[in-house]
Amino acid sequence: MNKIKELFNIQYPIIQGGMIWASGWKLASAVSNAGGLGLIGSGSMYPDVLREHIQKCKKATNKPFGVNIPMLYPNLEEIIQIIIEEGVKIVFTSAGNPKTYTAYLKEKGITVVHVVSSVKFALKAQQAGVDAVVAEGFEAGGHNGRDETTTLALIPMVKNEMHIPLIAAGGIATGKAMYAVMALGADGVQVGSRFVASNEASSHIDFKNMVVNAKEGDTQLTLKELAPVRLLKNKFYQDVAALYTKGPSIEELKALLGRARAKRGMFEGDLEEGELEIGQVSGLINDIKPAGIILEDMIKEFNATKNRMEAISI
Repeated sequence: MNKIKELFNIQYPIIQGGMIWASGWKLASAVSNAGGLGLIGSGSMYPDVLREHIQKCKKATNKPFGVNIPMLYPNLEEIIQIIIEEGVKIVFTSAGNPKTYTAYLKEKGITVVHVVSSVKFALKAQQAGVDAVVAEGFEAGGHNGRDETTTLALIPMVKNEMHIPLIAAGGIATGKAMYAVMALGADGVQVGSRFVASNEASSHIDFKNMVVNAKEGDTQLTLKELAPVRLLKNKFYQDVAALYTKGPSIEELKALLGRARAKRGMFEGDLEEGELEIGQVSGLINDIKPAGIILEDMIKEFNATKNRMEAISI
């Protein structure tokens, strides 16, 4: 039995990342209905909006789904209470200390998973009592690890040190990639960028089309002094790069970033001045399709890859 399928009571060990401005109830329920685990991304939602998305998701699917919570969220206590009140049974935490709420959430009967980018933080999450860890390589989109450890290197290193289930993330958009990281020790995968280019993602269609048109080298990790983030290279990114040539202070970087830059880009579709977060694997994403078909295609390719590899001898 696969540990991730067992932990979440799902058909396939594929988790849809809880991405800001992309992962609303439509995407989460579509992935859950297709046999994966859908996640609502609370990081771009006010508390009342999150409650609405949870309620709509419960109506749209009778399968398990969860909520992703960035621990830096300003209304964190209110978000936690809404999740408990609405009976959500799975929570993924990120960008913060897993000790803060893990024990409390587990007391409420909630399965807790924490997202990390290093062996050090994977061990801290395990010590905090989480049920599983997502280890995310720096190929991933959005906020990222400072050490720039790739998924291919990170997964076996984390696997060597841990005894709880391991979910791989970063650069996974195909069944072949899923097979590769599971061969390295992962029990399942978390997929973000591929689901941005889905019909059900709440991202702006212009952003989705830019993801589809992205090629190798069109993303870059930047703003490490604030919080490392991988961005598509648009005008805003070029403005950041130009400022770096002058040796900017943290205050100058914050001033350039401003407020609501991610919403402006990914949700409102400002492709010039918006912050466009996506992974390196965008270079492999060539179409927008239903989330259920994306998941189905991954499983088909995984099984075909498994059969091909079993036929190879060296």
